[in-house]
This record gives sequence, C-alpha cells and structure tokens, in this order.
Amino acid sequence: MEIIQKFRSAIHGVFSDQIVKPAQRFFQKEAASSLLLLAATLIALAWANFPVFESYHHVWHTEIGFSFGPTSISKSLIHWINDGLMALFFFTVGLEIKRELLVGELSSMQKALFPVCAALGGMLVPGIFFALINHNTPSASGWAIPMATDIAFAMGAIAIFGKRLPMSLRIFLAAFAIADDLGAVFVIAIFYTKGIVFSNLAICGILVLILGLVNFLWIRWTIVYAALGLMIWIAVLGSGLHPTIAGIIVSLFIPARGKYDTDLFVQKVKERLNEFQCTESSCGYSILLNEDHLNAVQGLELDCHNVETPLQRMLHALHPWVAFLILPIFALGNAGLTFQEMNLSGAMIHPVTMGIILGLFLGKPIGITLFSYLSVKTKIAVLPKGIAWPHIFGVSLLGGIGFTMSLFITRLSFTSQELINYSKFAILVGSIISAVGGILVLLAYASVSSRKI
Repeated sequence: MEIIQKFRSAIHGVFSDQIVKPAQRFFQKEAASSLLLLAATLIALAWANFPVFESYHHVWHTEIGFSFGPTSISKSLIHWINDGLMALFFFTVGLEIKRELLVGELSSMQKALFPVCAALGGMLVPGIFFALINHNTPSASGWAIPMATDIAFAMGAIAIFGKRLPMSLRIFLAAFAIADDLGAVFVIAIFYTKGIVFSNLAICGILVLILGLVNFLWIRWTIVYAALGLMIWIAVLGSGLHPTIAGIIVSLFIPARGKYDTDLFVQKVKERLNEFQCTESSCGYSILLNEDHLNAVQGLELDCHNVETPLQRMLHALHPWVAFLILPIFALGNAGLTFQEMNLSGAMIHPVTMGIILGLFLGKPIGITLFSYLSVKTKIAVLPKGIAWPHIFGVSLLGGIGFTMSLFITRLSFTSQELINYSKFAILVGSIISAVGGILVLLAYASVSSRKI
C-alpha cells in the first residue's frame, strides 16, 4: 500500500504541475525567452553596423534550394526562416489559442470578452493612427505593423515586478496578446495575400479534410499530423497565401483529448501497481529480474502517454524550441538595421516612422484602455478581480511592444529597403518607449499601493 500512496502523491504532483500551474510555467518561459530575443536583436544591430561584419545581409540572402524530381524550391535563408520556421511559431500560437479557447482565459464568454475587447481596441486604434498619417503615400500598406503585441518581450517586462503585481494582470496581458496574435493572423490571411493559385488551394482543402477525418477517427499518432502538416505547408506555399497560415490551420485540428480520460487512467495505474508484489521488504532492482515488473512499468509509460492529449504534448515539446531558438533566429535575421544608410533626422519625420511609433506608444494604450473601459461600462465584460485601472493602463503600454509580429508584417508590407529600414527603426524605438513607459507606470502604481497598505 505504501507504493500506491507514493504513486498517488506523485500523480497529484504531476496534475498540480500540468493543470494548476500552466500559466506560471508559460510566463516563466516567455520571460526567459525575452532575454534571448534581446540578445539576438543587439547582435543583429551590431552585425549590421560594424564594417568588419558587413556580411550580415549577404548571409541572410544566401539562396538555399531543394529539388524533388522535376520540382525545385529555392529561397533565400531569410525567406526559409520567415516562411518555414515561423510556420512553427504560428503553429505554436495556434495551439495556445486553442488551449485558451477550451480551458483557459478565452474558454467562456465572460472570461474572453474583456481581453478580446482590449485586443480589438489594441488593433484598431494603432492601425487608424498609421493609416491617417500614411494616407495616400507609398507606405500606406504598412497599416497593420503596429497592431500586434510581442508576448515574449511584454511578459519579460512584467516579470521584473515578481509578485508585486496580481497574477490576474499577467493572465490578462497574455490573453489579450494571444487574442491580437489571432487577429494579426486573420489580417495577414486577408490583406497580405498577393494572388491565389486555386489548384494549390484545392489540394490544401483536400489535405485539411483528411486532417479533419484523422482527428474524427481518434488517431493520436503525432507523426500523422506532422506529415499532413508538412504537406499542407507545401500546398499553402504554392497557393499565394502566406505559408505561415498553414501553422494556424493545422493547429486547429490537433486533438485536445487523449485516448484515456482521467478516471480510466487512474484505474489503469492501480491495476499496474498491483502487479508489484515483492516477497521482501524492498523490491530493489526487480525490473532487471522480474519480467512482470518490467511489463508493468512499460504499461505505466503507455498509460501516461494515452492520458496526455496530443495538443499538450506538442505544445510542451515545441514551445521551448520556438521560444529559445526560432524566435531568436528570426530576430537575428530580421532586426539588423544599418544606421549608416539612414538619415536619422529624416527617418524621425517620415510617415512610416511616425505612424509606427505613435501607433505603438499612443495607439496601443489608448485602444486597449478605452475598449476595456467601454466593455466594463456597457457591462459586456467585468474587470478581473485584483486589477485596477492604473494596472490596465500600465499593461496597455506594454502592449505597445510590437517587436516580432511587427517585423514580420514589415516584410509582407514593403519591398523598398528604405521603407523596411524606417519600419525597423520605428519598431525598435516604439517598442523601447512603450516598455519603459509601461514599467514606470506599473512601478509608480505598485509603490503607491504598497504605501497605502
């Protein structure tokens, strides 16, 4: 009975870690990855600006190709990163969105409306700022650049406060950042599609139907979803849609239930544990000697695999790779800005620069705070417990950190290197100002609140 008790304690610990604390683990990873993102950005800026390192643009524009019989694909290294590796980023974002819709902060209308309204305001108002400033100019197509929040940098900024801020505020920041990531995906799919190749789109549709059938038939083999996901990515790549959309599409069909429910899992575990019968006080290293014990352990391993959902398994496996490798590589390849080729005084007054900086630093906090306030006043949503309006304003400033998605949309918006450089410059400036402003507001309010207590 002692071994059963120990196992129950272990199971309780596992479920506590996997279910009770998912948000805390998510926040820790995002905060840690923000340091790598920052390091990659600084390296990219140094690499692009020191004459001895002038190989920056040559390296990222190196052509890399593959041939499959008569079919060949050739793209620059930066395109493989932005079209290929970032598809995995969007796939992970899709898994996080699906999890939030099923069991997280977006799982019910009451929970979802507050961060969704905040995200809506945080997308519309910055877009309007940019559109007004860049109306009837060659840069008008960049209106979506200041719309999305970089969740890694935003969570990194809020992490410096430790436990001085309520957990509900961190959850709100993560929820509206995920919601506006979803909005950014729709914007990319609808407004940044050049032209449609309907034959490839038809192939993509057939593959998606097969993916849905695989889910319906309760097939839980990860390799099947990976193979179909790769084929869908190739089909989308040739369809005219941006290939990263494939990541979102595939993520929606990843099963969110395991083969076993928790009750069946517990029953199976008890049956396995009953097979551990030892004549002496200690079983010792019986696995080497007793085939029944070995079979029981292997059965336990299979039971653990069957109770875990493919969604959880994939998210757990991919998130560290995305946070600690793919996003830093993306930043390294996209954040390089050559200041020698840019007139800084001219850049500051250029419509692109002004539109992005004002969109991030003013549009984001105005939109998030205003729409949040209106949602509460109209009783569409309720202000989360433990959060005050100064908290919302401080976090809304952090929402102006638009690094990753803003750089990504820049590549889709502009072909002119001059406009790309102005956009990168504005994204860096706007994100830095927003981060500093948000930290100062939250720090000031935390200090005032602690004095009152």
